[in-house]
Amino acid sequence: MNSEQLSERIFESPNITLRSISQGAEKWLYRPIKCLDHGFVYLVDYMGNDEAIVEAARTSYGQGTKKVSSDEGLIRYLRRHVHTTPSEMVEFKFHCKMPIFVARQWIRHRTANVNEYSGRYSEMLDEFYLPELSVLKQQATGNRQGRGDDLDSAVQEAVLSLLKEEYERQYGIYKKFLGFNLAKELARIGLSVANYTQWYWKIDLHNLMHFLRLRLDEHAQHEIRVFGEAMARITKDSVPISYQAFEDYQLYAVTFSRLELDILSQSQWPMSQEKFVEVVSIISNKREREEFLGKLKKLNFIT
Repeated sequence: MNSEQLSERIFESPNITLRSISQGAEKWLYRPIKCLDHGFVYLVDYMGNDEAIVEAARTSYGQGTKKVSSDEGLIRYLRRHVHTTPSEMVEFKFHCKMPIFVARQWIRHRTANVNEYSGRYSEMLDEFYLPELSVLKQQATGNRQGRGDDLDSAVQEAVLSLLKEEYERQYGIYKKFLGFNLAKELARIGLSVANYTQWYWKIDLHNLMHFLRLRLDEHAQHEIRVFGEAMARITKDSVPISYQAFEDYQLYAVTFSRLELDILSQSQWPMSQEKFVEVVSIISNKREREEFLGKLKKLNFIT
């Protein structure tokens, strides 16, 4: 069989379609969403849509999916039962610009392809993250990596003033180093992690949803959450059925451990917080008990 005959047979097959187009993704192509003071996220390219997930699933499972009444039902079944391979067939490529300290959190997600701006070859820009007053808070008392109450307004202003002075000093020294003809890869070493970097970031839908589940959480650092929210807007429009299933079964779902399920099944609900302290004594870890209490308050199981 020659290539022309093969091509004809492929396109005559009822299971083969042309490239999937997402109208929701199309509207976001090269439309930046501003993030923080100098950052942004925009969609450079994508592959696939909700239909592509269905096609991939039916190619894999064949006759086994015919009992599913609709494409939406199949997508929700896949997400509900954590059958993730079909979602990996859809990909997004973003152009993102963020402070370096945000990038270092971001890069912990090792399931993407990344090409970052290089300070070895190009001159670093005079762009540093300057927080808004509202996000300058005290260290949290119950969470060693979080923020707590607001700082005094005078302290907030002092923090911003010191940051501005320090950024100007750092960048001034950087420019002097370049003027000395010091190699760019060395000249940059005195710059703060508040300096902005940027990259192309390509990831499949399944791993993007894992990223969003963590970075949209209320406990995630504010600065990376801003970027997560921007990417969520694009993803929601691009694959609306899949994103709705993600919200229902992962993002806003509540899960329980074996110990928690034992307590739920053996106790009378609702109960007072005082009674709860007595009941959960079988959970030895204090942080775990507090998290369980938070889940039950959300469900109105605690009076």
